Amino acid sequence: MATPIGNAADISLRALAVLSAADIICAEDTRVTGQLLARYGIQSRLVSVREHNERTMADKVIGWLAEGQLVAQVSDAGTPAVSDPGARLVAAVREAGYRVVPVPGACAAVTALSAAGLATTEWLFYGFLPPKASARRKQLEAWREASFAVVLYEAPHRMAECTADIVAVMGADRRVTLARELTKTFETFRTLPADEMADWVATDSNQQRGECVLVIEAAPAAAAIEALDEAARHTLDILLAELPPKQAVKLAATLTGVPRDVLYAYAVARRQATEA
Repeated sequence: MATPIGNAADISLRALAVLSAADIICAEDTRVTGQLLARYGIQSRLVSVREHNERTMADKVIGWLAEGQLVAQVSDAGTPAVSDPGARLVAAVREAGYRVVPVPGACAAVTALSAAGLATTEWLFYGFLPPKASARRKQLEAWREASFAVVLYEAPHRMAECTADIVAVMGADRRVTLARELTKTFETFRTLPADEMADWVATDSNQQRGECVLVIEAAPAAAAIEALDEAARHTLDILLAELPPKQAVKLAATLTGVPRDVLYAYAVARRQATEA
């Protein structure tokens, strides 16, 4: 069952009805869920089902179901089993022959996408990137030429490293949206070229706090590069001969009105052709 990702008023009427009717509520953190239940005067029994005890607790849950009790499961915020505990318990309960009924609601990934302003129907939800830099960069490399957007969760203490890696692997002009502290008091939405996003995160410690969602836009389509007019190509070619790519692309975008990400993709393709 989904619970609010920040604003407690986002709980659905159906979720409140199920929580009220439940004999037992399996919670990731009973203290967090206890605050939500107290707000709505719900006194159902709370038990802790976390990542480290999910397998063992599944047997207990199945036992409670066998006794005819109604059991609900929630994570601290959002939808269980989406980068949160829940999948193992659901699988065990279904395998034991009991019905699992999803109660939909808030999900940070979809909430971020809804306000990111992407004109695409293709996107990939990945969850959390690997914490080690080498593995993180390897995963980002797999999406360098992706024709779809990528939605990530990131721990606040890794935000600076993560955004710097996006620049290093995917290019300075790849557009990135940061959706932070969604539905909460300090909710932040901002879309920037990757280099500007990395600079902002690195210099503003507030952007390294709270719950963070990153949306990496798709790579510029090959068709957009092919459609680049000869004047824009010529302008960028001249600038690339005298300036670093980042400066050349930025200036060319100002002079020609062509989006930076398309110009950057052309610059990369030009460099690769030269090196081949």
